[in-house]
Amino acid sequence: MPSNHKIQRYVAPVEETPVAAVDAAKFEGKASSVWGDAWKDMRRRPLTWICLALILLIAVVSLFPQLFTSTLPTGGSCSIRSSLAPASEGHPLGFNKLGCDVYSRLVYGAQASVTVGLVATILATLIGGAIGAIAGFYGGWLDSVVSRIGDVFFAIPTVLGAIIVIQVMPWDRNAMTIALVLAVFGWPQIARIMRGAVLSAKNADYVTASIALGVSRGKILLKHVVPNSLAPVIVIATVSLGVFIVAEASLSFLGLGLPPSVASWGADISAGRDTLRTAPELIFWPSLALAVTVLAFMMLGDIVRDALDPKARARR
Repeated sequence: MPSNHKIQRYVAPVEETPVAAVDAAKFEGKASSVWGDAWKDMRRRPLTWICLALILLIAVVSLFPQLFTSTLPTGGSCSIRSSLAPASEGHPLGFNKLGCDVYSRLVYGAQASVTVGLVATILATLIGGAIGAIAGFYGGWLDSVVSRIGDVFFAIPTVLGAIIVIQVMPWDRNAMTIALVLAVFGWPQIARIMRGAVLSAKNADYVTASIALGVSRGKILLKHVVPNSLAPVIVIATVSLGVFIVAEASLSFLGLGLPPSVASWGADISAGRDTLRTAPELIFWPSLALAVTVLAFMMLGDIVRDALDPKARARR
C-alpha cells in the first residue's frame, strides 16, 4: 500500500501538467481569421500607418473644414483687390487670380473631391458587387448576358463616358450626380472581381454541405458565398476610390465637373494654368493635395492586397 500510494502521488502531477500545457498550446495556436492575419501583417509595416494617418487627416478635413479655416472659398470672401496677393496673416498661401483664399479653397476642395470619390465608390461597389455575385453564383445564360453588358461598359473609358453623359444629362451638376455618372461606368471592374471570387467560393465544401442540408440558394449566396468573397472586392474598392477622385478632378479641370460655386482641386488646377509663369504655386498646391490623397488610397489598397495574399506574405 505505501508503494502504491507513492506511485499515485507521483503520477497525479504528471497527468495534470501536460493537460494544462496542451490546452494552453491549443489556445495559443488557435487559427485566426483571414482578416486577422492580414491586420497582423499590415500593422508591422510603417507604410500602413503613414497611409492611415494621411487618410484620417483627409477625412477630418473633408468632414470638418471649419476647423481648419474660417474663410469661405467662394462668394463674398473673394475680392478682386486681393488678386494674386502674396501670403499674409490668416492667408498662408496667398490669393488666386479671382482674389479667393488659396488655403481655404484647398481645404474645401478636399470635401468636394472626397465626397464624389467616396459616393462613387460605394455606388460602384454595390452595383458591381451585386451583379457580379448573382452572375457568378447562378451562371448559365444570366452570367453570359451580364458578362456581355459588362464588356460593353468596360470598353468605355470612365472619364470619356462621363463627359458624354454630363453633356446631355438634363439635371444640375452636383456631387451626387457626378458620383452617379462615374459609378455607372466604374462598376464593371468590381463586377468582374466579385464574379471570379464567387466562382471560387461556390465550389467550397461548406456550400456543398449547405445545399445537402436543404438551405435555399439565395440564403447560401447572402450568408456564405458573399461574405467569403469580399476580400478582393474591398481591395479593388480602395484603389477605385483614388481613381474616382482623379476622375472628378479631371472633369472639373475640363469644366464639366462640379459648378464654379463649389471649390474643387481640378478647377483650381485648371485656373492655375493662366498664371503658371507668374504664380506657379497656384497650380502646385491643389496638385500636391490631389497627388497625396490619391497616393494614400492607392498605396493602402496595395498594402491590403499584399496582406490578403499568402504568397506575398511568404515572399516578404
